[in-house]
Amino acid sequence: MAREYDEITDHQRAWIAEQPLFFVGTAPLAGDGHVNVSPKGPIGSLAVLGPRTVAYLDIVGSGAETIAHLRENGRIVVMLCAFAGPPRILRLHGTGAVLMAGTEGYDELLATAGFDDPSVPESRRAIVRVTVDRIADACGYGVPLMEHVGERQHAVAWAEKKLRGGGTAAIDAYVAEKNARSIDGLPAIDV
Repeated sequence: MAREYDEITDHQRAWIAEQPLFFVGTAPLAGDGHVNVSPKGPIGSLAVLGPRTVAYLDIVGSGAETIAHLRENGRIVVMLCAFAGPPRILRLHGTGAVLMAGTEGYDELLATAGFDDPSVPESRRAIVRVTVDRIADACGYGVPLMEHVGERQHAVAWAEKKLRGGGTAAIDAYVAEKNARSIDGLPAIDV
């Protein structure tokens, strides 16, 4: 049932490109720290860059746990589930690096990965690039069948409202207030 791969196959690459939702899991080094699992999307926000490299676009959110954990120790797992079609779970374990918006290499990777959609670029916070050291799939029999109705527009609407209310300074202020530290107090985003 479960199988490991030396690299991301062409079939897996095509399947990844079709998924509307994936999850990332990270944890701090401290045993009493909070493990974090975050849903990510939409379709196209996770890109396969090479046989053992993926990246995803990270947008401004209510927290920055993943970024804080990656800054501390780099450990990450990306998990995708088939909610339609044949059952399947794919896990990509590896080491993540965070490229913050405006830093060296960010703009190039933004274009290379296809993350340069023009809708509200101010809500783009970072790109997380993962060097994958374990690729494994599993049966996915426990994953329910669900219909993808569409993408939520709340993040775009939120960013547009912030921009109307105070321009990019309003988004920067939100990030400074909500994203500077993790819930465990680890440094996340430098402001």
